[in-house]
Amino acid sequence: MKTNTLGAIIAGLATCAAATTASAADGDTIKIGFPVFLSGAAAGPFGQPEKEAAELLIEALNAGTVPAPYATTGIAGKTLEGTFVDEAANAVTEYRNLIERDNVDAVIGYTSSGNCKSVAPLAEDLKTLTVFVDCGTPQIFEEIVTEPTYLFRTGPTGTIDSVGAARYFQDSGVDLSRVAGINQNYAWGQDAWRDFTQSLSALDTGSEIVTEQFPKVYAGQYGAEVSALLTSTPTAVHTSFWGGDLEAFLLQAAPRGLFARSDVLMTCGEALFPRLADQIPEGAIIGARGPYSVFAPENDLSTWFNAAYEEKFGQKPTYPAWKMAQAIFGLKAAWEKAGEDADTDAVAAAFKNLEFETPAGTVKMAIGNGHQAIQGIAYGRYKKDADGNPGVEDVISYSAECVNPPNDMMSAEWIEAGFPNSNCE
Repeated sequence: MKTNTLGAIIAGLATCAAATTASAADGDTIKIGFPVFLSGAAAGPFGQPEKEAAELLIEALNAGTVPAPYATTGIAGKTLEGTFVDEAANAVTEYRNLIERDNVDAVIGYTSSGNCKSVAPLAEDLKTLTVFVDCGTPQIFEEIVTEPTYLFRTGPTGTIDSVGAARYFQDSGVDLSRVAGINQNYAWGQDAWRDFTQSLSALDTGSEIVTEQFPKVYAGQYGAEVSALLTSTPTAVHTSFWGGDLEAFLLQAAPRGLFARSDVLMTCGEALFPRLADQIPEGAIIGARGPYSVFAPENDLSTWFNAAYEEKFGQKPTYPAWKMAQAIFGLKAAWEKAGEDADTDAVAAAFKNLEFETPAGTVKMAIGNGHQAIQGIAYGRYKKDADGNPGVEDVISYSAECVNPPNDMMSAEWIEAGFPNSNCE
């Protein structure tokens, strides 16, 4: 009896497993899990626009109101259904819950590089289509998952932010004799500062690093760090702060004159729009982690996305919203390339090395063995328009081929070698 029962259980489990892998989505619905910050300091500037963009895309795709090439209903004719979980909770536990409790067919989300590092191996273990939206550390496909199958990142790595920042400083004539940095003390901040300072060396700027500050992520209070920046008298300051940390830094550093004394570049600065538009000093150097928002190209998708988001939510989308939309479009493009009845492996194979259209232009899954997107980067100086809306001027854009390493090189090695095979024309 026990042997027969055990055999039946094993056979049943095998049947369930076979059914699970046979199709990427059963029935007429594709269930997508969205881990975004729903609480904490990152919820306002990141979680909210990401959630809103996902809600907008689900609604518009299901209604078939998105412009070409995404005018078909849903994904591969199937209706989309979203489940949102809080990225501020335990990332591994919530990821497992989405797969094992909520039975989602794919996961799209994550802003924190720390969370992405924790989830990346699990995505492969659970064989679940997973698309990282915003986390930037290049470690994901260079160190954590070097032979990926089910994991993808449709936004660029932070390497482009750092290389582009160094190039913008140099190309815009900023005095780089004395450089300082303030970055969060975990993978994202450490990688950003490493790539930026190595880029300065590769560009032969002759910069002296006068101080480098690494406060704890989510610290919120930066009085001592701002004092260190001021007393070191830098001519240029680099920060990759994001979310509540960036807001707190701006509100604490600007009144003390840091932005007036130094050229301060915020790689994630556009996310301050529109929450703190009145507090950003004019002339501060702003990035958006890619060609998003005020740096986006004019095309049918960008025109539609800007207008549809503003109509639904009463304000223009910031770059986290753009990156969420980009991830969803990537999954749709891959799924429909694979075919309506494709299984998970077929969708993953179609996603690999994919090129697809987005509001931010063409995205190429060109590195990370075809699982990591490359895009260009742009920076500009903060300037309100005649109507008082936040914007930028003195913009310089760098192509994807200028600021990304080739597929066969790690980011740090590529920068240290002097950007071999880059094309910045």
